[in-house]
Amino acid sequence: MITKTLADFTASLSYDKLTPASVDMAKKCILDWLGVSIRGSQEQPAKLIRQTILCNEAKQATVFDGGQSKASVFDAAFCNGAASHILDFDDLHNPSIIHLATVVVPGVFAIAEAEHKSGRQMIAAVCAGYEAGGRIGESVIPESYFFWHTTGTAGTFGAAAAAANLLQLTPQQTLMCYGSAGTQAAGLWEFLKEGAMSKALHAGKSSYAGVLSAYLSRNGFTAASSILEGEKGFCRAMVDEPHWDRLTEGLDSKHLRIDENSFKPYACCKHSHAAIYAAQVLKKEHELQAEDISEVRIYVNDIADYLINNPQPQNPYGCKFSIQYCVAAMLTFGAVGIEQFAQDVINNTEVRDLMSRTKVIRDAAIEKIHQEDASKLASRLEVVCKDGTVHSMKVDYPKGDPDNPVTWEEAKAKFMHLAVPVYGQQQAGKLCSLIENLEECEDLAQGLAQCWKEG
Repeated sequence: MITKTLADFTASLSYDKLTPASVDMAKKCILDWLGVSIRGSQEQPAKLIRQTILCNEAKQATVFDGGQSKASVFDAAFCNGAASHILDFDDLHNPSIIHLATVVVPGVFAIAEAEHKSGRQMIAAVCAGYEAGGRIGESVIPESYFFWHTTGTAGTFGAAAAAANLLQLTPQQTLMCYGSAGTQAAGLWEFLKEGAMSKALHAGKSSYAGVLSAYLSRNGFTAASSILEGEKGFCRAMVDEPHWDRLTEGLDSKHLRIDENSFKPYACCKHSHAAIYAAQVLKKEHELQAEDISEVRIYVNDIADYLINNPQPQNPYGCKFSIQYCVAAMLTFGAVGIEQFAQDVINNTEVRDLMSRTKVIRDAAIEKIHQEDASKLASRLEVVCKDGTVHSMKVDYPKGDPDNPVTWEEAKAKFMHLAVPVYGQQQAGKLCSLIENLEECEDLAQGLAQCWKEG
């Protein structure tokens, strides 16, 4: 059975089986997630979610909202998961097109604090979650992506596998956990038309569902044992012809899906990052100014054309899913961080003028790159200057991809940029140090308590 094989593997994954590279990547994933969750907690959708669900008496786990609020394990996972996806600044596993940290890490954090788990146990659980979520996502990508947000669907399995591993469920309990997670998996793209808040909801409910599934299973709750491959199971519900081999082929603790993970230097949809990176490089190399540009041409694959070809975004979130806006912002401002998506910035006349001269072109050669290697979310950018000069660059691996990696110094800098405005220099620095040295932490609850102490 496919589900059982994968469940058995993730249930048995432990810290001592991991490579140093996987440990290092897991800590970067956790740190990156924590930063974007902390900063995202200050946005209106996150506040609305907290107001709605923080209504029970349990005070088990920290909600990273700028204070030291506590909630149940389930509600903390929901709130922190939603907050970490609001900025579109969280990591991405390119082959499965899943933001895995935003669904996997919130539950791991909440359970580890409530159950007094160690940093090493957390790292192993994160790796297990990325393995399950990544593989299950790959089994239905790219076909399902035109309707289903993979973070909300396959991501639910990732959250469940991580929670099951951290709670040290048996293989059979883990199998039941997968079954409960799969029947809760959902998340549709329709919200993008309006730039609505649903994307954060997908992440929050996936985290919540994963944690809930694990605790239900620990208590004896039963579920489908063939939730992936069954006639009415997840994979067949998503696509007509699932990629079955992606689920179990090459299961090996020395070669994990987390090793392929990517991070975001730009606070927007990952499908635009190759073009943004090209714009950043060309702007710097040729000292390009927006007023000197007559036309911009962006060559993309079918997924990018469908998802982010948006020439007239009407609100900040819509701009995150407009490759025209993101490239124009880079060519105008030289940056595409959270500041470039502020309400008073997105209607900048220089940016909007450049957008009107930007063409998005679906290109067979770019599509072929993705078809041959799903880790490559490639684009080609052409910038035509008013003097007739044409600058062109094709990018397979933008900054943040495994082949163009983020260093620890860059990861820490991003975290501090996001966390300091919310928690201050001292507490942000302590949180950063806790994660950087997570394998040395014997009890996350105690580790967090030390972070909140003054001095």
